[in-house]
Amino acid sequence: QVQLVESGGGSVQAGGSLRLSCTASVYSQSGQYLGNMGWFRQAPGKEREGVAAVEWVGITTYADAVKGRFTISRDNAKNTVYLQMNSLKPEDTAMYYCAAAVTVIRGRFYGSPNSGYWGQGTQVTVSS
Repeated sequence: QVQLVESGGGSVQAGGSLRLSCTASVYSQSGQYLGNMGWFRQAPGKEREGVAAVEWVGITTYADAVKGRFTISRDNAKNTVYLQMNSLKPEDTAMYYCAAAVTVIRGRFYGSPNSGYWGQGTQVTVSS
């Protein structure tokens, strides 16, 4: 069992920056393997989309919309993944979700169908 808790969301003007954090609490006697981790977002009226993913060994993958502006990283010792968001745009406004056990295949990434590998989300609002 894994519990993911996001933090760092908020309101910012266009061009500003925010840093999201997601810490995983692992409840498993065997030591749950978090695997690849990622950030996804969902804007009102839109489907959830992938933002960025980071593999266990640190390899990163980004959605085209955020390349060059967002940076994902992880600290395995702390079971924490970060999303540094710079040059924010109004279209980045969404609820941002952290996910574990993300599947990464040929430059694309997908969240787990198991809701237990998802956080509750943190709101990011970018005003123009």
